[in-house]
Amino acid sequence: MSRRLRFELLGPVRAWLDGAETDLGAPQQRALLGVLLLHEGTVATQDVLVEAVWGSAPPPAVGGMVRSYISRLRRALGDARPASVIRSVAGGYALATEPGQLDLADFQQQLSAAREARRTGELDAEATALRAALELWQGLPLAGVRGEYAERERERLRQLRLTAAEDLAAAELELGRHVEAVSALTPLIIEEPLRERARVLIMLGLYRSGRQAEALELYQDAVRRFTDELGLDPGAELREMQRRILRADPGLTGPTPVRPLSSAERARKPMQLPPDLPEFTGRQALLTGIAAQLRPQESGVPVHAFTGGPGIGKTAAAVHLAHLVAEHFPDGQFYVYLRGAQTPDPLPVLLRALGVTEVPADGAERSALWRTLTCGQRILLVADDAVDEDRIRAVLPGTGGPAMLLTARQRLHGLTHARWHTLPGLDPHEQRELLARTIGADRLDTDPESVRALLAHADGLPQVLHNVAARLAARPDWSLATALRRLSAPAVPPAEDPYAATLQALPADQGRALRLLAVPDGDSTTLPAAAALLDADPATTEDLLDALVETHLLEPVAEGRYRLRGPLRRAARAQALITDGEAACQAALTRLTRHHLDTAASWNPADEPNRWALAAQAGKIADAPAQDLARLLAKDPASSR
Repeated sequence: MSRRLRFELLGPVRAWLDGAETDLGAPQQRALLGVLLLHEGTVATQDVLVEAVWGSAPPPAVGGMVRSYISRLRRALGDARPASVIRSVAGGYALATEPGQLDLADFQQQLSAAREARRTGELDAEATALRAALELWQGLPLAGVRGEYAERERERLRQLRLTAAEDLAAAELELGRHVEAVSALTPLIIEEPLRERARVLIMLGLYRSGRQAEALELYQDAVRRFTDELGLDPGAELREMQRRILRADPGLTGPTPVRPLSSAERARKPMQLPPDLPEFTGRQALLTGIAAQLRPQESGVPVHAFTGGPGIGKTAAAVHLAHLVAEHFPDGQFYVYLRGAQTPDPLPVLLRALGVTEVPADGAERSALWRTLTCGQRILLVADDAVDEDRIRAVLPGTGGPAMLLTARQRLHGLTHARWHTLPGLDPHEQRELLARTIGADRLDTDPESVRALLAHADGLPQVLHNVAARLAARPDWSLATALRRLSAPAVPPAEDPYAATLQALPADQGRALRLLAVPDGDSTTLPAAAALLDADPATTEDLLDALVETHLLEPVAEGRYRLRGPLRRAARAQALITDGEAACQAALTRLTRHHLDTAASWNPADEPNRWALAAQAGKIADAPAQDLARLLAKDPASSR
């Protein structure tokens, strides 16, 4: 009796046998399976397998390792003798899959169906096939498989996905679904800001949605990026779209949106959650506790909200929790991104998912219709990165069944019915577990000291750890010490680059305060020391610190003491040198040093035995003031003992 097999490459390399996921063993064994699947039934010679998995410097007796891994894979896949799944052929191996057994083959089949539908003019069928193709993706393809071969294949597959997303948006525009096209492509240009076709399509969608100014701003953003990063002007297609928008070219007018949904589309329940992170780590007690409570209710809408600083993993936690409780919300699971006024109104997309063919033009009417349709329905809505209470209220579903998960940088106090959860950083055990899941525990065991330094570099922030792990996974030739050195080198873009946008979005006074607070070494400060750094009075300083605490950029660690996490501190310090200048940074250090000198000079050693330790810390801040400090302390030799 044949066994049912299913393989996935469009995410972590995984396999299922008769509906149950099977353990694929060590990372190299998993990589070997990935290479065989990528050969799509053709023979992969032993030399090809060795080079793909181990690179140009394989270990001794690698041939025996290949045979051993193949044997273990056969057992994991329930392969009987003679082998029928992984076959030995002419000095190599081949793994042929049948239709429906491999997600990559399904993806390619849907792309072929989309091309055929385009050829025959069936735009709706094209969009349906492309949407089905993109729904097969579960994250980074070949996740956890290291080496140049995997990296090349990863990039090839990623380009196929990006092109499919653009093709889908183009079909949506031709069908008159302008809002859907813009919403689908906006994350793509965040991932690939120099991708011109995506920008052209978004500009067209914005223009057709009556948002001409935003379309032109998107073009100006492209000009800045192309000039700064490539030293080039945008391409001809992008420039032509700008010119046509400026002159209101009648040819840009698209078809009228709205078409009747088929009965199959009406019957299909919306399942729009982003894929869960396979390496999600930590938060177990918190999320398990919320999951036990989060159920459809007879009245009201339960809302749980995650807040915390940048990189703390709010979105990942909300999406992971949504997957944990999805079975309790069988009428649909939705995801919307709410960041600022720049993002499109998500209500048209939500309403169309529920079968609405004529979306009201008025925003208040859209909200009322959304509440009406969701009242009594067991649906779950994840609203990500909220900054505006009004936008949250607009998408709040009806009562008696729905529930909502929310993420926001800071608590929105007007949402009095929401239960807020502040996410802490990962502890060292959780950080190590996250790295181990991504690059393998055996690699971490080779250099415990560098592991500790890498964890200190990430300072408990999952986003930074994911970036570190991704670079390590892509460079199996790097030792952990090399990775640490490269991450710390000024010439290498830091893993916490995303914090630049956070810093630039702050009000001017808060931005300056955060930048100058990051200039000294040390991860914490007191109110008097911060006042000296900022050259401000204590009351003004306390207001600034409280504002930064409110947005989770500073953490109160004790009364009157505040902590700035390492990755954000490094990003803020780099911005200080650019924005405020070296002279302003040095002046801030000098003010701080004088504050510590004055404090040390006024303290009685009998009352404070740590006077020397404090003064010595001050001496590290700036070399010139340290000489003055040494002369000051020399007047009281007892203080140095």
